[in-house]
Amino acid sequence: MPSSLKWRIPLVLGVIALSAWYTFPLKTRINLGLDLQGGMHIVLEVDKSKLPPEAAKRDVTGIALEVVRNRIDQFGVREPLIQRQGADQILVQLPGVTDRERAIKLIGQTALLEFRLVADQRRSELISRALKGDVPTGYVLAEDEDGTPMLLEKEGGLTGSILSDAWVDVGEMGMPEVSFRLNKEGAREFSRLTGANIGRRLAIVLDGKVQSAPEIQSRISDSGRITGRFTREQSNDLAIVLRAGSLPAPIRVVEERTVGPTLGNDSIRAGITATAIGVALVVVFMVGYYWFSGLVAVLALSLNLLMILGSLGYLGATLTLPGIAGMILTLGMAVDANVLVNERIREELALKKPLAQAVHLGYDRAFSAIIDTHVTTVIAAICLYMFGTGSIRGFGTTLIAGLIASLFTAIFVTRVILETLLGLGWLKSLPMAHLIPETKFDFIGQRGWFYALSIVLTMAGAIAFVMRGPQRYGLDFTGGLVQEYQFAQPATADQLRATLEKVGLREAVIQQVKSSEHSVPLWFIRTGDVEEDAINRTIQLTREALTSDFGQQGTPELVRIERVGPTVGKILRQKAWLALAWSMVGILVYVAFRFRHFDFGAAGVIALIHDVVMAAGMMCLTQRPIDMLGITAFLTIAGYSINDTIVIYDRIRENLRISRKVDLRQIINLSINQSLGRTILTTSTVILEVLALFFFGGQVLHDFSFCLLAGFLSGVYSTVYIASALVIDWRRFVKKTA
Repeated sequence: MPSSLKWRIPLVLGVIALSAWYTFPLKTRINLGLDLQGGMHIVLEVDKSKLPPEAAKRDVTGIALEVVRNRIDQFGVREPLIQRQGADQILVQLPGVTDRERAIKLIGQTALLEFRLVADQRRSELISRALKGDVPTGYVLAEDEDGTPMLLEKEGGLTGSILSDAWVDVGEMGMPEVSFRLNKEGAREFSRLTGANIGRRLAIVLDGKVQSAPEIQSRISDSGRITGRFTREQSNDLAIVLRAGSLPAPIRVVEERTVGPTLGNDSIRAGITATAIGVALVVVFMVGYYWFSGLVAVLALSLNLLMILGSLGYLGATLTLPGIAGMILTLGMAVDANVLVNERIREELALKKPLAQAVHLGYDRAFSAIIDTHVTTVIAAICLYMFGTGSIRGFGTTLIAGLIASLFTAIFVTRVILETLLGLGWLKSLPMAHLIPETKFDFIGQRGWFYALSIVLTMAGAIAFVMRGPQRYGLDFTGGLVQEYQFAQPATADQLRATLEKVGLREAVIQQVKSSEHSVPLWFIRTGDVEEDAINRTIQLTREALTSDFGQQGTPELVRIERVGPTVGKILRQKAWLALAWSMVGILVYVAFRFRHFDFGAAGVIALIHDVVMAAGMMCLTQRPIDMLGITAFLTIAGYSINDTIVIYDRIRENLRISRKVDLRQIINLSINQSLGRTILTTSTVILEVLALFFFGGQVLHDFSFCLLAGFLSGVYSTVYIASALVIDWRRFVKKTA
């Protein structure tokens, strides 16, 4: 047994133990994203425009974040996420919370509490002047709880900063009210104010609205109460915001995503189903084609999955539905590394090398290609994490963790297992199936035809992209409001359109979504940019109209709400394309550096741009929107496309070292033919996994997996017919222009 195994075996066992420790029990170690368990994702923006210059210079966002955190902590949400995002934004995620109206009011209410003296009501001429628009200096016009107009004095009032506590009490007639206690400084100031104005009315004002205006009957020095037409829930929320304090500036919701528990549970089932089917396909393929070495690869893939989950548990990261997709794709790409190793071992065995030497050489010769393919995909994943938001970052995190795990298991764990068995004398042979014979196609000689085909297809995609106009983008990039309803009975688009027209939503876009996890189709109702104060009204009108017309067999269930402001949509769109551009620059630099020739890097990037354009064109031709998940798919396609290309480039580099006097055209043809079996095998495996996502991953991943299918098919085509051929023509062009 090799001496190196003395430290390799303990290392593998240690990684297994550590991964298991951070994975189990799953319920406490792995946090589920909102798309899996239901809840709210909200991005708040602090509006500094109404603040005086000196106040705007303070860290207003930091103060607002603490106020929001205090409110949510007292609201009782389990494991919320509250963090600063950029200079003026706050990201809030509330797992399990689906009462959006209450949550948004609680979080976004400024809650500026004021105590203001009411002007002498006997001076009716002042009220008359104010009602005519001539408000006397030093006063502000307001209404009491009965709608009676009153004038409030601007000077001499107090704010809610004098409170030390607030709670809900039962008042007269059993109605809830909010009692409050004053701090030491507040008690002194309140005592002065009330003692000097006995017999006058003192208005209690919250965010400019009078809650009550009782008469001061005696000096008050320690506590008080706020009465009004409150429900128990409203009084409880009011007590929360008073305890947490007022916001230093108004905040507005610029992005909102609410997922109901029903859709969350369906997403979990869909994700588990897709994962199980994808893994089963990998197991069947690896064991059926590579026999014992395939079984070893399956054991390594199991550790790969354990390491991904352990990484998420260690980092405290959140597992989202796109994250599950990332896990499935990572396993597919890990298969690629195992196929590379096994095909190299097969080649060495075909040269009559002893088994131990064939295994050793197989790993050594596959090493550079495995490293290069993983690094280029990591570059794409890092760009995805840097520029993505929410669940897209979850995909990037899972992808990075999976790629690191794949490297470890493919070139380290499987090698340890095989070398241990060889050292013990238990492994005598490594038989493998061989369904793809050796080929001698002249790929380079036919490149002109394939260039023409690619130009036609990419032009068609580009034209479709342009012709779709703004409709090419999804909600993430255009802004607007999407409501998703599940009906208890079948409905048609015409019926829904007629219903929505009754409540003034004539311009709404209606789309049916069929999925395997729902017996009755879901319906998307999308409206354009909706003003902040009209959001709740639009949702209420839609719900009431649908309930009225379709509620005979059960009220239509609102399972998801998404809203993105137009400004945020524009920023997300810019970030998305920037992520794609930077990933291509990073891949170009890395490939050019690794192969010591700019033409290899340039040709590889041109090929992956070709694949991304193909995928985007197919999305537009089939009228599927491009959103953040679409950009995620494009980046995944870019990583996968360059992976395939790098494997052939690596073989070209190796053959150039062996046959220095052979023409480059012959070397490239030879290299493509030598790698063709591996290309077909790995592409078939990954496509089978994407098909599992497409058919069983749920409607959230339907467009995502369709885009991957289009891109991966284009990727295998461009790898064989475009990427390597471009190197030859690039060099010819450079010689002519030199």
